[in-house]
Amino acid sequence: MTDTVQTDLSAGSDRRPPPRLAQRMRSLTDYMTRDFLGGPRPLKFAWVINAQKGGTFLFVGLLMWWYGNTSPAAWVYLALHGSYGLCWILKDVTFPDPNWQARVTFGGAVMSIVGGLGLYWLIAWLLISGISNPSYPLPDNAWFALCISLHTLGVAIMLSADAQKYFTLKVQRGLITTGMFRYIRHPNYLGEMMIYGTYALLVWHWIPVLILAWIWIGIFSVNMVLKEASMSRYPEWADYKRRSGWLLPGL
Repeated sequence: MTDTVQTDLSAGSDRRPPPRLAQRMRSLTDYMTRDFLGGPRPLKFAWVINAQKGGTFLFVGLLMWWYGNTSPAAWVYLALHGSYGLCWILKDVTFPDPNWQARVTFGGAVMSIVGGLGLYWLIAWLLISGISNPSYPLPDNAWFALCISLHTLGVAIMLSADAQKYFTLKVQRGLITTGMFRYIRHPNYLGEMMIYGTYALLVWHWIPVLILAWIWIGIFSVNMVLKEASMSRYPEWADYKRRSGWLLPGL
């Protein structure tokens, strides 16, 4: 869950209308995560996200204690998913995402956990509880090295992209086409997908695949489509789109 539209609402006039399906999906997820059941909005969305991500280290540690699972896979999972949550808190303190400052209802906070954030904890539970007893395609140590490398690179990409976007837009509004955004248009989402893809690789079970498919298709792809529709009003957009990839260079 990471994005801030990098465009300025007052800029340009050649904007393409967003696809209706994407608009409807965004409206549905906004209602479910921010306005569900109505009523007062005493919570910031950021508080809900930070509670889940920041609490992951403790949650996974408690799972290991409860199930008595001290396997190398469990320790690696704790280190990766737990440290990512702490990195997220550091990011929010240093360069907070304006999107997450919106107020939400109690119902919206609950639905954010049930329909999205809590599913990430389900991935951890599958591994630590022993429901998933992974047999990796490579020797365990080689697989762990692969996962750690993928995860580290994903965190670096996500944090670098969000930091560049945050500090650039504080100085100058407009389309960002340099740095992390030079060759791909959504590096922050690429980083997030690498991070959570790592957890699925460690668990090596079909349920995380379904969870990530829902989040990547139902949330991430919708956000990226709407973001591109917003950026399309800039004169330099056509050239930028032609020379950059969606998530990977050349694609």
